[in-house]
Amino acid sequence: MRRRLYLSHLAVGLLAAATATVAVFLHNGVYLLVSLTLAAWLGVVFAVRLAKPVEELAEAAGRVGSGDPRPLARRYGATDLDQIAAGLDRSARRLINLLAADRELAVETSHQLRTPLTALSMRLEEMIASADDPEAVREEGHAALAQAERLADVVSTLLTPSRRAPSAELTSVDQVIDQQVTEWEPFFRRVGRRLVVKGLRGLHAHFTPGGLAQILATLLDNALMHGGGTVTIETSLNPRSVIIEVADQGRGVPPELVPRIFERTVSSRPEGTGLGLSLARTMAAADGGRVVLIKARPATFAVFLPRNPPDPAPASRGGPV
Repeated sequence: MRRRLYLSHLAVGLLAAATATVAVFLHNGVYLLVSLTLAAWLGVVFAVRLAKPVEELAEAAGRVGSGDPRPLARRYGATDLDQIAAGLDRSARRLINLLAADRELAVETSHQLRTPLTALSMRLEEMIASADDPEAVREEGHAALAQAERLADVVSTLLTPSRRAPSAELTSVDQVIDQQVTEWEPFFRRVGRRLVVKGLRGLHAHFTPGGLAQILATLLDNALMHGGGTVTIETSLNPRSVIIEVADQGRGVPPELVPRIFERTVSSRPEGTGLGLSLARTMAAADGGRVVLIKARPATFAVFLPRNPPDPAPASRGGPV
């Protein structure tokens, strides 16, 4: 490319010099050689000056096109070349943001699908193991169907164009807790542990059922993987919130992780992603609720769900537009 630019600029310089010196040559042929030499030198100078920036811009465009979005971050003091460089940098930054968003969505999707898929697999294993007991097969079949329906709901939510869960509504807390107990009880039973529910019954709050199910699934998964002993789900009430506490009898959260327990990538396991609690807090906040660590040893997390619907947005006080 650089060689072509040299030759093209040299040719243009020579043509311009030849045209300009025709009249001079008619009066004084001595100036012809000087003019051609000067034109050739200027052509080489301009070719050298323009070839490198154009070559760098072409390489940067090729990188962006091949999925390597490194910004050029260079300017050349020429308006046209600087506009091209700025456009390439904007495209590179946009591509970086899109790739980051896609990676984040992939991680979140895999995290949200892992639990229902594992639970469905376990239900099918229980069904096979109970093949000689029609009543057990029927019970496990209903549970597997519920898992498949929940999995379909998760996939449907993830595939919506806005990637948002449905809006919060007045929902039975007992129904979501019972669903989670049905899903998680086989996991705890396999490792010789118990899952107990206590506290107030018949509570209702304003939340998204799928969101609360994912929050509780995250807390139960943490209790299963990091905790020990019996895991207790306890419900209570205050004037503003329905409170769901999830506690186990294990060693608790290490002191150095307590201030950062809800940050992404923070996990007490080397292979852990640290994504679960961060997503749980985000989903709770989307419904106007909270997820907090109220006790580190043993680990006790609390979910606060709003008892009342969110206040409507204040009307604008301005005049008509």
